Amino acid sequence: MQFTSLAYLGFFAAVFAVHWAVPQKARWAVCLAASAGFYALLGAPMLAVLALCIAISYLGGLWLQRRRGRRPALALAAAAALAPLLFFKYFNTLLGAYVPESVRAFSLLTPVGISFFTFKAVAYLAEVYKGALPPCRHFGRYALYVSFFPEVSMGPIQRPGDLMAQIGTPRAFDAGRAVRGAQLMLWGYFEKLVVADNLAPYVSAGLDAPDLVMGLSVFLASVLYAVQLYADFAGYSHIAIGCMQLLGFDVPENFRAPYFSTSVKEFWNRWHISLSSWLRDYVYIPLGGSRCSTARCCVNLLITFLVSGLWHGTGLQFAVWGLLHGAYLAVGRLTVPARARLWRASHIPEQSAPARGLKILVTFVLVWFGWVFFRAPTLSGALHLFARMPDSFSLAPPALKNALAMLGFNSGMLIRVGFACALLCAVDFAARRTGFSAWLAGRRKWFQAALCYVLVLAILFLAPIGASPTPIYFQF
Repeated sequence: MQFTSLAYLGFFAAVFAVHWAVPQKARWAVCLAASAGFYALLGAPMLAVLALCIAISYLGGLWLQRRRGRRPALALAAAAALAPLLFFKYFNTLLGAYVPESVRAFSLLTPVGISFFTFKAVAYLAEVYKGALPPCRHFGRYALYVSFFPEVSMGPIQRPGDLMAQIGTPRAFDAGRAVRGAQLMLWGYFEKLVVADNLAPYVSAGLDAPDLVMGLSVFLASVLYAVQLYADFAGYSHIAIGCMQLLGFDVPENFRAPYFSTSVKEFWNRWHISLSSWLRDYVYIPLGGSRCSTARCCVNLLITFLVSGLWHGTGLQFAVWGLLHGAYLAVGRLTVPARARLWRASHIPEQSAPARGLKILVTFVLVWFGWVFFRAPTLSGALHLFARMPDSFSLAPPALKNALAMLGFNSGMLIRVGFACALLCAVDFAARRTGFSAWLAGRRKWFQAALCYVLVLAILFLAPIGASPTPIYFQF
């Protein structure tokens, strides 16, 4: 049941009504029952995997309390919690590598959201081990932390201390929080339905069959993929956070205008923030972080982003994508003095608008280059996409028109997509410092109403007809 389906809207409306109708002490139980029902719709085997992860990490937390300070105990508990994720991630890969397709009897369907809820469980174990969080003895509330239905399929990866404290605290209905949640959901639906879903067929036309289109078409499709991926994932995150706000929970933002970053380091402070902070706290810092030699720090960055790549998928293209971003950050750290001298020699203030614009462009190009590996089905497929791009490449108007036509664009769709992307870009630029909710809350009431009205009209008249494509991050 996708967030973009009418079934989900009906489901959430029922949960919202019952949640606020029952006594405060019973609200966590309503959310847990809704979460179990939501995930059960995906199939009983998937629900069993989720329950196994919850049980392992719950018992692991109780066990770690008695062995606090013993790293082998944490390693064993974390390995047990990670075991289902590693099994489902790598079983089909190993099966494909060593068993011929002609004699392969079956493959396993990876449970939706297993990467997300497993990382939540591991974060809980780590916090209990450090003594930052007492083990939760209430199994039901802990189960809700891991399985809460707005977050279970695609995050955000909330920290246990933040969410579990709210689960155990009575909450009164807050009209202001509910309005912010509804506005954020509306913005998320615009991002997913109007931006990402409209771009999806044109991206597929250029990247799924690159030999059938000209090189410029492949290049344009890869740039559009960067926008599609962002709108798809950020939109789903905004819907999830909005749902939780409507249920009375405060959730940190997960995206904040990442394509207006002036460095790759800043990009990772704005993109999938919950994963970035998880990797920082539970991989990078335990490795030594930046509290060591420059060489060791660079190695730590490479390892951390290799973990990020392998979290996304088992193919070599994901490992390359992760290592690429690790290398970006390592080179950025090594070249700080040289870049400072370069800006001084250029006599252009580094914080001036032209300088910031140049840094934003360079950062986007670096991130786009990595997205080509991320989108390709294999490493060789990514290299083939790059090889196709220079073929008959020209930015002359006739060539550009032909390239867009090969992707399937007509004048009407260009206007539709152009409007959607322009509105996304304008709002992101305006909200780049504070995030969407805080930015919109600071505007006048008439502006808030006007923007929401425009978003509703855009969803009703510009979203593609039919079922919304499966969110990209469902595969992770």
